[in-house]
Amino acid sequence: MTDLLRRLAAFALVYAFTLPASAQAPDRVVIGLAIPLTVTDGGIYAIGEELGLFRAERIELQHVVLAGAGAILPQVLQRQVTFGFPLTETLLSAHQPGQAALPVSYVYNAGPTNTLEIAVRADGPIRTLADLRGKGIGVGALTWGTIPQTRALLRSVGLEPGRDVQIVAVGVLGAGFHALREDRVQALNFNSTWIDLLELSGTPARRLEFPPVFRRMVTNGFLAHRSTIEGNPDLIERFGRAYAQSVAACDANPRACVEAFWRRTPQARPTENAEQALADNIRITQSASQRTTRDEAGQPRVSGQYDLGIIRDYIVEMNRFREFPSADIPVDSYFTNRFVEGFNRFDRAALVARARALP
Repeated sequence: MTDLLRRLAAFALVYAFTLPASAQAPDRVVIGLAIPLTVTDGGIYAIGEELGLFRAERIELQHVVLAGAGAILPQVLQRQVTFGFPLTETLLSAHQPGQAALPVSYVYNAGPTNTLEIAVRADGPIRTLADLRGKGIGVGALTWGTIPQTRALLRSVGLEPGRDVQIVAVGVLGAGFHALREDRVQALNFNSTWIDLLELSGTPARRLEFPPVFRRMVTNGFLAHRSTIEGNPDLIERFGRAYAQSVAACDANPRACVEAFWRRTPQARPTENAEQALADNIRITQSASQRTTRDEAGQPRVSGQYDLGIIRDYIVEMNRFREFPSADIPVDSYFTNRFVEGFNRFDRAALVARARALP
């Protein structure tokens, strides 16, 4: 009997390791966000789940919205979330000169270009960053990770935050739009999708030009604890591959991406002018996808890959404008491309064909 039990146990162990990926239990992946999902980012997850891309990689997703980007890093450090999705400034500004790097790293570049904008009303007199002297810039909350970059941008044109320009908490989306319309602030420091939504709500906007180093800087990415990177690299690769495929599917069929998001988030579906709302949201999604999947020359980007030179140049500027205490930040410790090959290991042409076949 003992020998029989041993054989059965050995068979069960071998069987468990030879099960196809789809038959194994999924890994629960918790993603910590600073702001709620909207159509351009939520649509990526929605179409990915409807196509079964996360399920095929044995990933079960959960999103949690935290109190701004500043709350995400502690959650990753304490391993309360699998991945954080904060702006890079959150981590870079937390590094202490002369001390060891924090045990976290960005593993997937989900925002390969700067999607943060400072926008003003198109019918107003403000045309450049320098014109913001004596004005107020609205942000969602004073815990937002956008604020260090905003202060550096102001200093780059000779304005001192708090003295020459006020940074004011106005709330997110509609609350911020209302503050701009009422002239309680004269600019909004929101992401590009939210500024698109501002315009769709009836307020034409003018985006103020950023210096090249700021314009090219990456924004959000997936941040993981070193214990996950070293102890469970397969999880990172599987998640990143599912996400990369979802981005490609959304790019191939933005209409399906929008409608998938609305099915999973019905409260986001407009209740009036349905055809126009769909067309507007498709346009926003296409615009966001263009920035994510192609570079400034229109060439395809490598999904998830970081350009460390761009990040180093940005750190130098942020240090020059007194936002980072040092320019000597260990970029190689805080950003990695070790999983990029695995992220891109899928049949892109077949996936695009599947996505385009969706109604």
